[in-house]
Amino acid sequence: MKELKARILRDGRCLPGGILKVDNFINHQMDPILMKSMAVEFVRRFARTDINKIITVEASGIAPAIMVGYLLELPVVFAKKKQPSTMENILVTEVFSFTKQQSYKICVSKDYLKPGDKVLFIDDFLANGNAGKGIIDLVEQAGAELVGMGFLIEKSFQKGGDLLRSTGIHIESLARIESLDNCEIKFKD
Repeated sequence: MKELKARILRDGRCLPGGILKVDNFINHQMDPILMKSMAVEFVRRFARTDINKIITVEASGIAPAIMVGYLLELPVVFAKKKQPSTMENILVTEVFSFTKQQSYKICVSKDYLKPGDKVLFIDDFLANGNAGKGIIDLVEQAGAELVGMGFLIEKSFQKGGDLLRSTGIHIESLARIESLDNCEIKFKD
């Protein structure tokens, strides 16, 4: 997506260790106009997919997932990183965070992820695919079907894209980064 790539080049910052900071327009301060444009693109790319629910992981995936849900007029569920004391009847899995270098549990209520649901996962980044693997596990535990995964930015130089695509799930990334070597952002065409 040209608009997103241009914004990454203009406002993204590369840090040592393969980290791309986009916190000034995607995952801390957000640009709602860009977020809407990205959601429109996801709707276009998944137009032929039967979906009845959007899912994401808190917190950075919530904004793009809400926009997609709004455009498709579908409910959005987000997997919580901490189980609230009031949450019962839950599905739980463990996910390793590349950014935070730690494992944590994510959970969803069985009241909101049910057998027969056709679920689209939307998230901000695809790196090692750990959040995606966690969502696959939660969806399988629920007896639902994961019909697609959409990511704003994919770090193609990491293994997550290949790993998730090998499952046969429809994967879409709006901007694919080929390399962040020497803190220079290069896109994969």
